[in-house]
Amino acid sequence: MIQAIKGTRDILPEEAETWQRHERIARAVFARYGYREIRTPVFEETQLFARGIGSETDIVSKEMYTFEDRDGGSLTLRPEATAGIVRAVIEHNLAQSDPMLKLYAIGPMFRREQPQKGRQRQFHQINVEAFGMSRPSIDVEIVELALTLLAECGVGGCELLLNSVGDAHCRPAYLETLRGALAKEKARLCADCQRRADVNPLRVLDCKVPADQPLIATLPKITDHLCAECRDHFAEVRRQLDLLGIAYRVEPRLVRGLDYYVRTTFEVTSSALGAQNSVLGGGRYDGLVHELGGPELCGIGFAVGMERLALIPAAEGESAQTRRCEVFLVPLAPGALDRALLAQRGLRAAGRSALLDHEGRGLKSQMKKADKLGARFVAILGEDEQARGVWTVRNMASSAQEEVPEARLAEYFRERLDG
Repeated sequence: MIQAIKGTRDILPEEAETWQRHERIARAVFARYGYREIRTPVFEETQLFARGIGSETDIVSKEMYTFEDRDGGSLTLRPEATAGIVRAVIEHNLAQSDPMLKLYAIGPMFRREQPQKGRQRQFHQINVEAFGMSRPSIDVEIVELALTLLAECGVGGCELLLNSVGDAHCRPAYLETLRGALAKEKARLCADCQRRADVNPLRVLDCKVPADQPLIATLPKITDHLCAECRDHFAEVRRQLDLLGIAYRVEPRLVRGLDYYVRTTFEVTSSALGAQNSVLGGGRYDGLVHELGGPELCGIGFAVGMERLALIPAAEGESAQTRRCEVFLVPLAPGALDRALLAQRGLRAAGRSALLDHEGRGLKSQMKKADKLGARFVAILGEDEQARGVWTVRNMASSAQEEVPEARLAEYFRERLDG
């Protein structure tokens, strides 16, 4: 039997309904904040990610799915969404045509990581990006938007972690300080961090190896080495978060796993996820657009993993019955199927979800099916009802029944389902 490739999984119908719910919520929340959807290809030129993400990141050096195209070019399945969105912004000159460039995207990403619960080699993200706004208030809006999305998706036990990673003016000096501190202790670190200590010391702070954590905790903090502008920017972000009553914890080791971040970085964790508790993260990337060949255009955004999001309702014990239809039609009499098909068509045209059993089973069997489908009402058409031109309608919650003239069926359900 052929099975799904390691690190991929099928999203079966029951789980897909949870994903659809989260996507509907996301689209509604983003619309309130003025964000519009963009859809980019799932593969791009490899250099887009090497330049955008950083060649010394684990993503680029270890995890990308890269292949040679037939014309000899190098292509890569997207490991994250921001670089592709930035490429689209530059290619289509979106910053010139949109007075307030706010975008979101939903789709699959690909990284060759070790599969674990909530993390696959093909995974799915909701991404949000805002361009051309440099003041701290957009940082705060992005954080507020992220927390609003999680709250409306039912995610509880959230904590916002916040940091500033400086910029091109102050970060180089901090990196030299960090490199000097690491040189004395490098031999005690894991093999990956020994390599990072030389080529990209900031990545050491992002290490997840438990044995390295005590040493990493003693390293110089980037928040103690910010220039005046970055310090003021971070202070204003915190002031506005306080103003809005948004709780946070400053975490000086929070650098995220991508080289393009500057100044504000943040992460949201949820106690509902256990040890691997990160559900959302993001930050500023003011130099990325220019680095990829575009204008000097600042940007900020975040990404939330759909797999992680889908785990949380189960972790909190939510198991609401899935409602597949509002009305289940039960044709029992000879010739009743034709009238049921016409009724089903009329109900659907009126905006109601309606189903019927196509196999002609008995009443008891069909009532069980209606219950499993979560139907709110069952409409029965037996010989007696057919002769009198009525349907017997049963409310599945109260078990109350009444007869409804066939001509009034759509109106009857409109009144009860919309009322």
